Amino acid sequence: MTATVKYDDVEVGQEIPARTYPVRRVDLVKYAGASGDFNPIHWDEKFAKSVGLPDIIAHGMFTMAEGGRFVTDWAGDPGAVIDYGVRFSSMVVVPYDDSAEIVISGKIEDKLDDNSVVVALTARSAGEKVLTRAKATVRLA
Repeated sequence: MTATVKYDDVEVGQEIPARTYPVRRVDLVKYAGASGDFNPIHWDEKFAKSVGLPDIIAHGMFTMAEGGRFVTDWAGDPGAVIDYGVRFSSMVVVPYDDSAEIVISGKIEDKLDDNSVVVALTARSAGEKVLTRAKATVRLA
């Protein structure tokens, strides 16, 4: 875990450096087991292609969880996130060679009076935005 970020050390407009999260098919199988979402578009390539997808795709909530991971890793405190929401805008396609990645960055959008900040997130995979309106409210030390 990284050091805890302090409220007084951040400013509106400050960029949070991007991190890259690999997405492997085994991750999706594990996520399916944890979430109970066994839709075959997330693990069965033949089925995914039969319904018009380019390949299997990551669960939307898996992608959202990686955004949450980005924020908690940055804040240095897994309990720091007090609000988090996104819209799903594109798919994370996971080809057979497991070359999919989600690249997430952030920017401090607002500082609130209760030692909280609003972080706007950008998440991309294969050059496409996969999350929009992604924002987290984070209480800092």
